[in-house]
Amino acid sequence: MLVIDDLSKQYATGDTALRGVSFTLQPGQLLGLIGPSGAGKSTLIRCVNRLVEPTGGSIRLRDVTLSSLSGADLRKARRRIGMIFQEYALVERLTVMENVLSGRLGYVGFWASWFRRFPEADIERAFALLDRVGLMDHVDKRADALSGGQRQRVGIARALAQDPELLLIDEPTASLDPKTSRQVMRLITELCAERGLAGIVNIHDVELAQMFLPRIIGLRAGEIVYDGPASGLNAEVLTRIYGEEDWKKSSQSEEETDSAPAGVASLSLDPAAVR
Repeated sequence: MLVIDDLSKQYATGDTALRGVSFTLQPGQLLGLIGPSGAGKSTLIRCVNRLVEPTGGSIRLRDVTLSSLSGADLRKARRRIGMIFQEYALVERLTVMENVLSGRLGYVGFWASWFRRFPEADIERAFALLDRVGLMDHVDKRADALSGGQRQRVGIARALAQDPELLLIDEPTASLDPKTSRQVMRLITELCAERGLAGIVNIHDVELAQMFLPRIIGLRAGEIVYDGPASGLNAEVLTRIYGEEDWKKSSQSEEETDSAPAGVASLSLDPAAVR
């Protein structure tokens, strides 16, 4: 379905973010991208929908080579790719419903979008999505009145309103507490399964990746150093991705001991402990 071949990205500063990245994503498959800061995870998913322009290589979604498109053809192709952002990217002054309907902007004319006039079918779709993500009681609230978890759910509903074939999900839990993070990841995986959607999730939390994402690609310095099942993230592989660390020891640190609320247990990075 999605074929990335020898993808590279070098910025004008001379920094190389991606080096010869190649992989294939099958229909309905969920893939997690993990790696240290600066490994190229966000750059990779932004290259897929051309928010970042690749330097070399090719990106193909089914029968369309995304890396060679421009103008109207690129805008049309982007309809097939939903994006869920780390910082939500909502219009704060608009309501929850209006934010979700913005996912249909690629399908309506200029003036309809300007006056936010959408077909009845789009409105019905938005209501159904908001019901599915648990926000029917917040339809008319402004986005800036929502919690972080609620904002992320609006972002998920907006992406699905596009009726995409592929979801690109950038650090969906980075600003959320542990319980909400699990709820959001569970919702994403359930929605992808229900709709047969393929998805790429850039995620910094290895434990969440192990729990919810069946396939993992580990990036380091812009190169793939691991591509395999989440169950294969043993100490050796994690060292290859992140560097030396005692991965079999409890992940509880002095900082977590000081900051964790009472009753919240630490989680182990040992894959066997989270399966």
